[in-house]
Amino acid sequence: MKATICRVGYFNAAHRLHVKEWSDEQNKIIFGKCNNQNYHGHNYQLTVKVSGEIDKTTGYIIDTKLLKDIIKTEVEDKYDHKNLNLDVSDFFSLNPTAENIAVIIYNNIKKQLPTNLQLTIILHETERNFVEYSEQ
Repeated sequence: MKATICRVGYFNAAHRLHVKEWSDEQNKIIFGKCNNQNYHGHNYQLTVKVSGEIDKTTGYIIDTKLLKDIIKTEVEDKYDHKNLNLDVSDFFSLNPTAENIAVIIYNNIKKQLPTNLQLTIILHETERNFVEYSEQ
């Protein structure tokens, strides 16, 4: 029997969308307010969905305490109250768009899960804007 378990996490972070190789004018045209040289912040909401077979003995897909700890270590401890561009090595050379943040979070969490489990990440940057990522 297959099912999906979900866990929600939160982090607050600042970032600036900027391509170093572009002119200031081109960055402003493409990224608008998100290119503010003094950065801007979001209250991110993360939903982590883990799918797999329900264990016949435990009744779990994965222990939610373990999933909680993975999210804390791989996301909240790394990103909460940080400037993603300046404080998080994952984004020193990668534009911290919601899409790229979701992929990095996926990769970091996936490494901590048993290989038989499937993972989907949903990252809300605002109430209206969110990204869903899972490896197809």
